Amino acid sequence: MRRNQPGAPTTARVRMTGTQRRRQLLDVARALFAEKGFDGASVEEIAHRAGVSKPVVYEHFGGKEGIYAVVVDREMDELLTAITASLSEDMHPRTLLEHAAGALLDYVDTSTDGFRILVRDSPVASSTGTFSSLLSDIASHVEHILGVHFSSRGYDPKLAGLYAQALVGMVALTGQWWLDVRKPRKHEVAAHLVNLAWNGLSHLEHKPRAHR
Repeated sequence: MRRNQPGAPTTARVRMTGTQRRRQLLDVARALFAEKGFDGASVEEIAHRAGVSKPVVYEHFGGKEGIYAVVVDREMDELLTAITASLSEDMHPRTLLEHAAGALLDYVDTSTDGFRILVRDSPVASSTGTFSSLLSDIASHVEHILGVHFSSRGYDPKLAGLYAQALVGMVALTGQWWLDVRKPRKHEVAAHLVNLAWNGLSHLEHKPRAHR
């Protein structure tokens, strides 16, 4: 039996509701943007892979910029929700690190296309913002939790923001690296991140000084 080649449209037109068609177009566009980037993708190819005409894409999203912005918004919301949902104010700092690292690596593992899209520099304005602004949102959640622990341990809570940015940045950059290498295994990467971050946090100097 003859099978469709990857990326080829189905031979029979499937009648969908507007909601179903929109979801299908988003899924097709997501895979294409992850594969080729914004500049390399086209409305024509999105339509071809979805088995529809170009006017259908324009009808739902207004063009390539529109569908790209929706794809990015959807991925950013999914990642932000996953990470913030894994954190709570009563967490021990080490548990916080484990959960944040684990949530990000889970997303990279299960939503690889989405993460590839997010880490690229987006040429299109998104209502949710950029990947950098997403990391800042996550860091704000971490900062609030760290601030409570800093105060209880005699550290300046005003510095919680600095440490939150450093920790989130470390996890995010490691996630980008792991996206392609996939070694060591996900739980091992999370353990090493926590090892580095926690052993540093657990021996913080109250007033560190640079040694030149």
